[in-house]
Amino acid sequence: MNDVEQTSRSLLKRAVETGASDVHLIPRRKDTLVRFRIDDVLSDITTMSKRFSEKLISHFKFLAGMDIGEKRRPQDGALDTQINGQFINLRLSTLPTPFNESLVLRLLPQDQTYSLSELSLFPETANQLLSLMTPLNGLILITGPTGSGKTTLLYSLLNEAVDRFNRQVVTFEDPIEKKSDRFVQMEVNEKAEITYAEGFKSILRHDPDVIMIGEIRDSETAKVAVRASLSGHLVLSTLHTKDSIGGVYRLLELGIPLSYLEQSLRAVIAQRLVALVCPFCGDDCRPECRRRRKRRRLGIYEMLSGRELARLILSLRETPEQPYHPKIKTIEDLIKRGVAYGFLSESSFARWIGSRNEPQKVGE
Repeated sequence: MNDVEQTSRSLLKRAVETGASDVHLIPRRKDTLVRFRIDDVLSDITTMSKRFSEKLISHFKFLAGMDIGEKRRPQDGALDTQINGQFINLRLSTLPTPFNESLVLRLLPQDQTYSLSELSLFPETANQLLSLMTPLNGLILITGPTGSGKTTLLYSLLNEAVDRFNRQVVTFEDPIEKKSDRFVQMEVNEKAEITYAEGFKSILRHDPDVIMIGEIRDSETAKVAVRASLSGHLVLSTLHTKDSIGGVYRLLELGIPLSYLEQSLRAVIAQRLVALVCPFCGDDCRPECRRRRKRRRLGIYEMLSGRELARLILSLRETPEQPYHPKIKTIEDLIKRGVAYGFLSESSFARWIGSRNEPQKVGE
C-alpha cells in the first residue's frame, strides 16, 4: 500500500472514529486544509502539501469512477467501502477553485439504524411519529435544512412499517442513501430512462404498501408523490422548507391543487438536530469528550397534522388572504422547552431561531 492509499484509509478511519459526517479537503495558496464536520461543527484536522493533496483527490476520484483528468468542472461520484467493520457509502463532490480542486466526502454509514425513541429529545414524540404510520394511504412529508436528520427519520419510519405493520416497502431514490435488504429499493437512472414518472409506473405494479421518495425537488416529483398517495398507498418523502407550514405552501408552489392536498396530505414534520449540553464540559464540549459521548444530538419535531392541518388547508381555500395559523408546538417552542429542562443551551436560539428570546418556564 503506497502513501496515498495509506493516507486515504487513515483519514476515513479517523473520520469514522470521531463520528464525522463530512471530510473537506480545501486547497489554499500554499497548502491544503483538511476539516471534519462533527455534529454540524467544522473542525480543522491537519494540513498537507498541495502536491500530495492532488494525488489524494485523484485517488478518491479514481475509486469513485470519476474523470481524473477533468479538473475544470464540478463532478459528483460515489463508492462503497468498509472502515473498522462498518459499511460506509461515500458521496464525493469536487469543485474547481483558483488553488486546484476542492473535495468533500460525505460519509453515510449503512449499518446504523435507530428506533424512533432513540431519535427524539422528548419521549412522547416517538408515539406521535409512530401513529402517523397507521393509515394505509396518504402523504407524509419531512422538512428541514440539509443535515437535520431527515433521511435518518425517514428510514426509521420505514423500519417501523416493516416491523410493526408488516408492510411491503418500496423506495425510489436519487441516489439510494442507505442500502437495506428490508426494502425493495430503486434508483433514478436517467441514462436508462428511469425517471420519476417512468419509475413510478413500475413501482405501482410491484404491489407496495409504503412508497418512499427520497426528495421532492420539482413539480414532476410532487405530482407523482401525490398521485401515488391518492391511489391507496402511504407515501413518505422530504422537502427543503423552514417549517411545517412551509411544506404546504411549497406543494402549492409546485402546482398541487388544494383539493388534492385535502385528500392526500396527512402530515408535515419539520425537524432539527439539536446539540445536547455536555454534562461534563457544558456548552463547549472538548473534542476528546465529544468522541466518548454516545448521544450528542437528538431530534425535535414540529408536527402539522390532523385537525390543524385540515383547518389550514380549508382556510387557504376560503380565505387565502388570511390563512389560519395552526396551534402546534413549533421548533421555537420545542427549543424553549429543551432549554428550560437543561437539555439545550441558550445558544440554540441564535442558531435555529435567529434571536435570543427568553426561554419559557417549564409548564408554560
